[in-house]
Amino acid sequence: MADIKVENVTKRFGDFIAVDNVSMTIEDQEFAVLLGPSGCGKTTLLRTIAGLGMADDGRISIGGRDVTYLPPRQRKISMVFQSYAIFPHMTVYDNIAFGLKMNKFDGREIDKRVREGAELLHIENMLDRYPSKMSGGQRQRVAVARAIAMKSEVLLMDEPLSNLDALLRLEMRAELKRLLQEIKATTLYVTHDQIEALSMGDRIAVMKEGEIQQYDIPDAVYDLPTNHFVGSFIGNPPMNFMQGQVQRQNGQVRVRIGDFDLSPSNSMQPLLSAYEGKPIYIGIRAENMEILAEPAEDALQVEVLVVEPLGSQNLLTVQIGDDLVKVATHPTFKVKPGTKVWVRFPEEKIRWVDHDTRQALYPS
Repeated sequence: MADIKVENVTKRFGDFIAVDNVSMTIEDQEFAVLLGPSGCGKTTLLRTIAGLGMADDGRISIGGRDVTYLPPRQRKISMVFQSYAIFPHMTVYDNIAFGLKMNKFDGREIDKRVREGAELLHIENMLDRYPSKMSGGQRQRVAVARAIAMKSEVLLMDEPLSNLDALLRLEMRAELKRLLQEIKATTLYVTHDQIEALSMGDRIAVMKEGEIQQYDIPDAVYDLPTNHFVGSFIGNPPMNFMQGQVQRQNGQVRVRIGDFDLSPSNSMQPLLSAYEGKPIYIGIRAENMEILAEPAEDALQVEVLVVEPLGSQNLLTVQIGDDLVKVATHPTFKVKPGTKVWVRFPEEKIRWVDHDTRQALYPS
């Protein structure tokens, strides 16, 4: 068993709190992702788990063993850095073998593991090369091969694909996911790229200002954000948020958006009744809005301001009340700026968010 437990961990740099009372558990052989904008504390948390910086408060355990104050070498982990951190004066073979030699493995075992790791990363024909003769993607493979050659049960990865171009990043993402499924290591992966997080992780921890906002499976993080920040950070485009006013008409709760009345689902009626007379945020993703060329019941007329053809879809910008809203349509839905269209909000796709706390509201 090689689960990772982080309990109430805080890391400070002077008066600045980089990681603020964070708790999370990564189960044995699970692939967890720390996701967030630059400066949110995700790399600091990873380095604290690795022992490259000691926690000021809290406890860290790996495989049931308290490692809070142990140096990195005693934590039985492997790490892949954003900058690759491979030695330019060593061949690929010697780079992969470096950690094994430092840990005084037998020569035959070193050779076996180096060649196994190189084969998994498809660099077995490059073992005699030096890093200066390799592309960025190939150097990244060397860094990963070096980490997996240690056969540690825990693998920590700090933005390993961020220095690669878009096409190579796409290729490496799929290959890395396949590799990690094969070696069955417990993995914690740091990235600011939400596509990497959503496509690779078993669970995603979304961070902001040193705190974890949501820690859940990718589908839940995307479709059921816990607050306004998660919804507005995840997705391309991010979730639309419109401001409305909760009202009551004929005993039913309605939400006013500009000149349009929106009817919440039956399951949300009791919860939203407490917000009568108050403002509220209505969240919905661009692909979840229905767009129509003709008037229809419960559909709001809007004017198309911008059309962005993206190949697989068209992305329209419309104005609803005081808010600019993105609507995704099929590429065959042809409209021009200035065209009037109608949008409908499927009630099961709407997410309601408290205007003051910015926390999402879900029926119990």
